[in-house]
Amino acid sequence: MTRRERQQLIDQGHLLPLMEEFYTIQGEGYHKGTAAYFVRIGGCDVGCHWCDVKESWLPELHPATETTKIVENAIKYSDIIVVTGGEPLTWDMGPLTEQLKSKGVQTHIETSGAYPLTGQWDWICLSPKKIKRPQGEIYDKAHELKCIVYNKDDFNFAEEEAAKVNDNCILYLQPEWSKREKMMPQIVDYVMANPHWKVSLQTHKYLNIP
Repeated sequence: MTRRERQQLIDQGHLLPLMEEFYTIQGEGYHKGTAAYFVRIGGCDVGCHWCDVKESWLPELHPATETTKIVENAIKYSDIIVVTGGEPLTWDMGPLTEQLKSKGVQTHIETSGAYPLTGQWDWICLSPKKIKRPQGEIYDKAHELKCIVYNKDDFNFAEEEAAKVNDNCILYLQPEWSKREKMMPQIVDYVMANPHWKVSLQTHKYLNIP
């Protein structure tokens, strides 16, 4: 395979930079506590300074893997497949999700929404970032909005984003892990004063699982 042919397959979503894949318990948001198989796709230029998987940022560090192989492995473990990153929408998610759906499994995505929405999704977790805002279409389709709270200004940002999502979207505030002790009391007070929000925690970190 030539370099050009390889790049074409990547651009078409038939090859994806696979960072890691693992079976675990979903630790965040609406599906927390649920067993799921995670597929972490490399590549992200959003650049959150508090990102806990910065090793995912450079796609060339991760092997370009056939989507057929990703699907074949994933369906051995669970009927809920969570695609995360990095920023998975950097790539065309159509081929991956089409194959997953043909196997009868549920497809979930965790995304900043910074790139156009591709793929077939049963659940979309939108986690917007200030430095690269979501593209418009995803607001109408998001099932949950998860806003990370690093400082007090993030409450204002969260409300701005909440005003853009559809009426059925579930709203979550989640403390950035390194600031959890400082920000958690503020989040609790905020949610009690604004009960259209819910609290999300990274329970997998408390449980010491991936």
